[in-house]
Amino acid sequence: METVNVLSLFDGISCGRVALDRLGLKVGKYTAYEIDENAIAVSEDNWKDIEHKGDVFNAEYKEGVYDLLIGGSPCTYWSISRGSNNRETTSSGFGFELFNQYMRALKEAKPKYYLYENNASMSDDIKAEITKAFGHEPLVIDSANYSAQKRVRYYWTNIPQGIRPSPNTQVIDDILLESAKDYKVKDFEKYKDTMKFSRDKTTVKWDSSGKNWYSQQNRAFRGCKSPTITRCGRDKCNVWLGGTKYRHIHPIEAERLQTLPDNYTKVLDSDIKRIQGIGNGWTVNVIVELLRGLKSL
Repeated sequence: METVNVLSLFDGISCGRVALDRLGLKVGKYTAYEIDENAIAVSEDNWKDIEHKGDVFNAEYKEGVYDLLIGGSPCTYWSISRGSNNRETTSSGFGFELFNQYMRALKEAKPKYYLYENNASMSDDIKAEITKAFGHEPLVIDSANYSAQKRVRYYWTNIPQGIRPSPNTQVIDDILLESAKDYKVKDFEKYKDTMKFSRDKTTVKWDSSGKNWYSQQNRAFRGCKSPTITRCGRDKCNVWLGGTKYRHIHPIEAERLQTLPDNYTKVLDSDIKRIQGIGNGWTVNVIVELLRGLKSL
């Protein structure tokens, strides 16, 4: 395929566009549907050729001719991180309405190829309904095979695949910035009596609630794969500095965990906004591998 015309739903910060560029695939047209202003700002800062069209619910997908449909509807509603009381576990909530917009695009735009991504912590019922809609099982891929970050996701695609990931040996220490060594350094000395270490001494956790509950925020890491960068903007991937000191991940380090270019999100005026956009995005090198089959078509 010499030139690919792309329809991207829930485009976010356009990680799909980064992947296509990294593969060396020429993009004829890239039409993006996204409503988050910060994400659009990042996309526009990096890519002048993307046509932004707004809300998926107002889309007219029959207007263009596309070779490839990509997207991952927001996993917020399905993720296990919402807790059992707030999480949607059946195909009857707003999360599935968003997924149905992807299926509407697939039926109306009629692209030859598609790639759909979502969180592997979704319920079995929702996974089964999505699998039924596509007619095949998803690929299950952990970003740890392509980056310094653990991030397990489902990918439904009809692009020919020949994935042979070699284990990626990067750990969180390998993507750290020397200039960020003093970035938002904190101390949990007050809670040192509650300190606990993982067996391999790569993770330290502590109890700041007084209820013997160890939250993800109360953890710091070194010498291991980073946990998943989250979309909340309050990054949980703390770097353990030894003893009772730790620091937050810097936005450039978060970009590296998602295998984005350094300073890809620099247009945003807030580190929280930057990490939120990064956490909402894709691990680019995983998408590169999934789209690689287009080069031989």
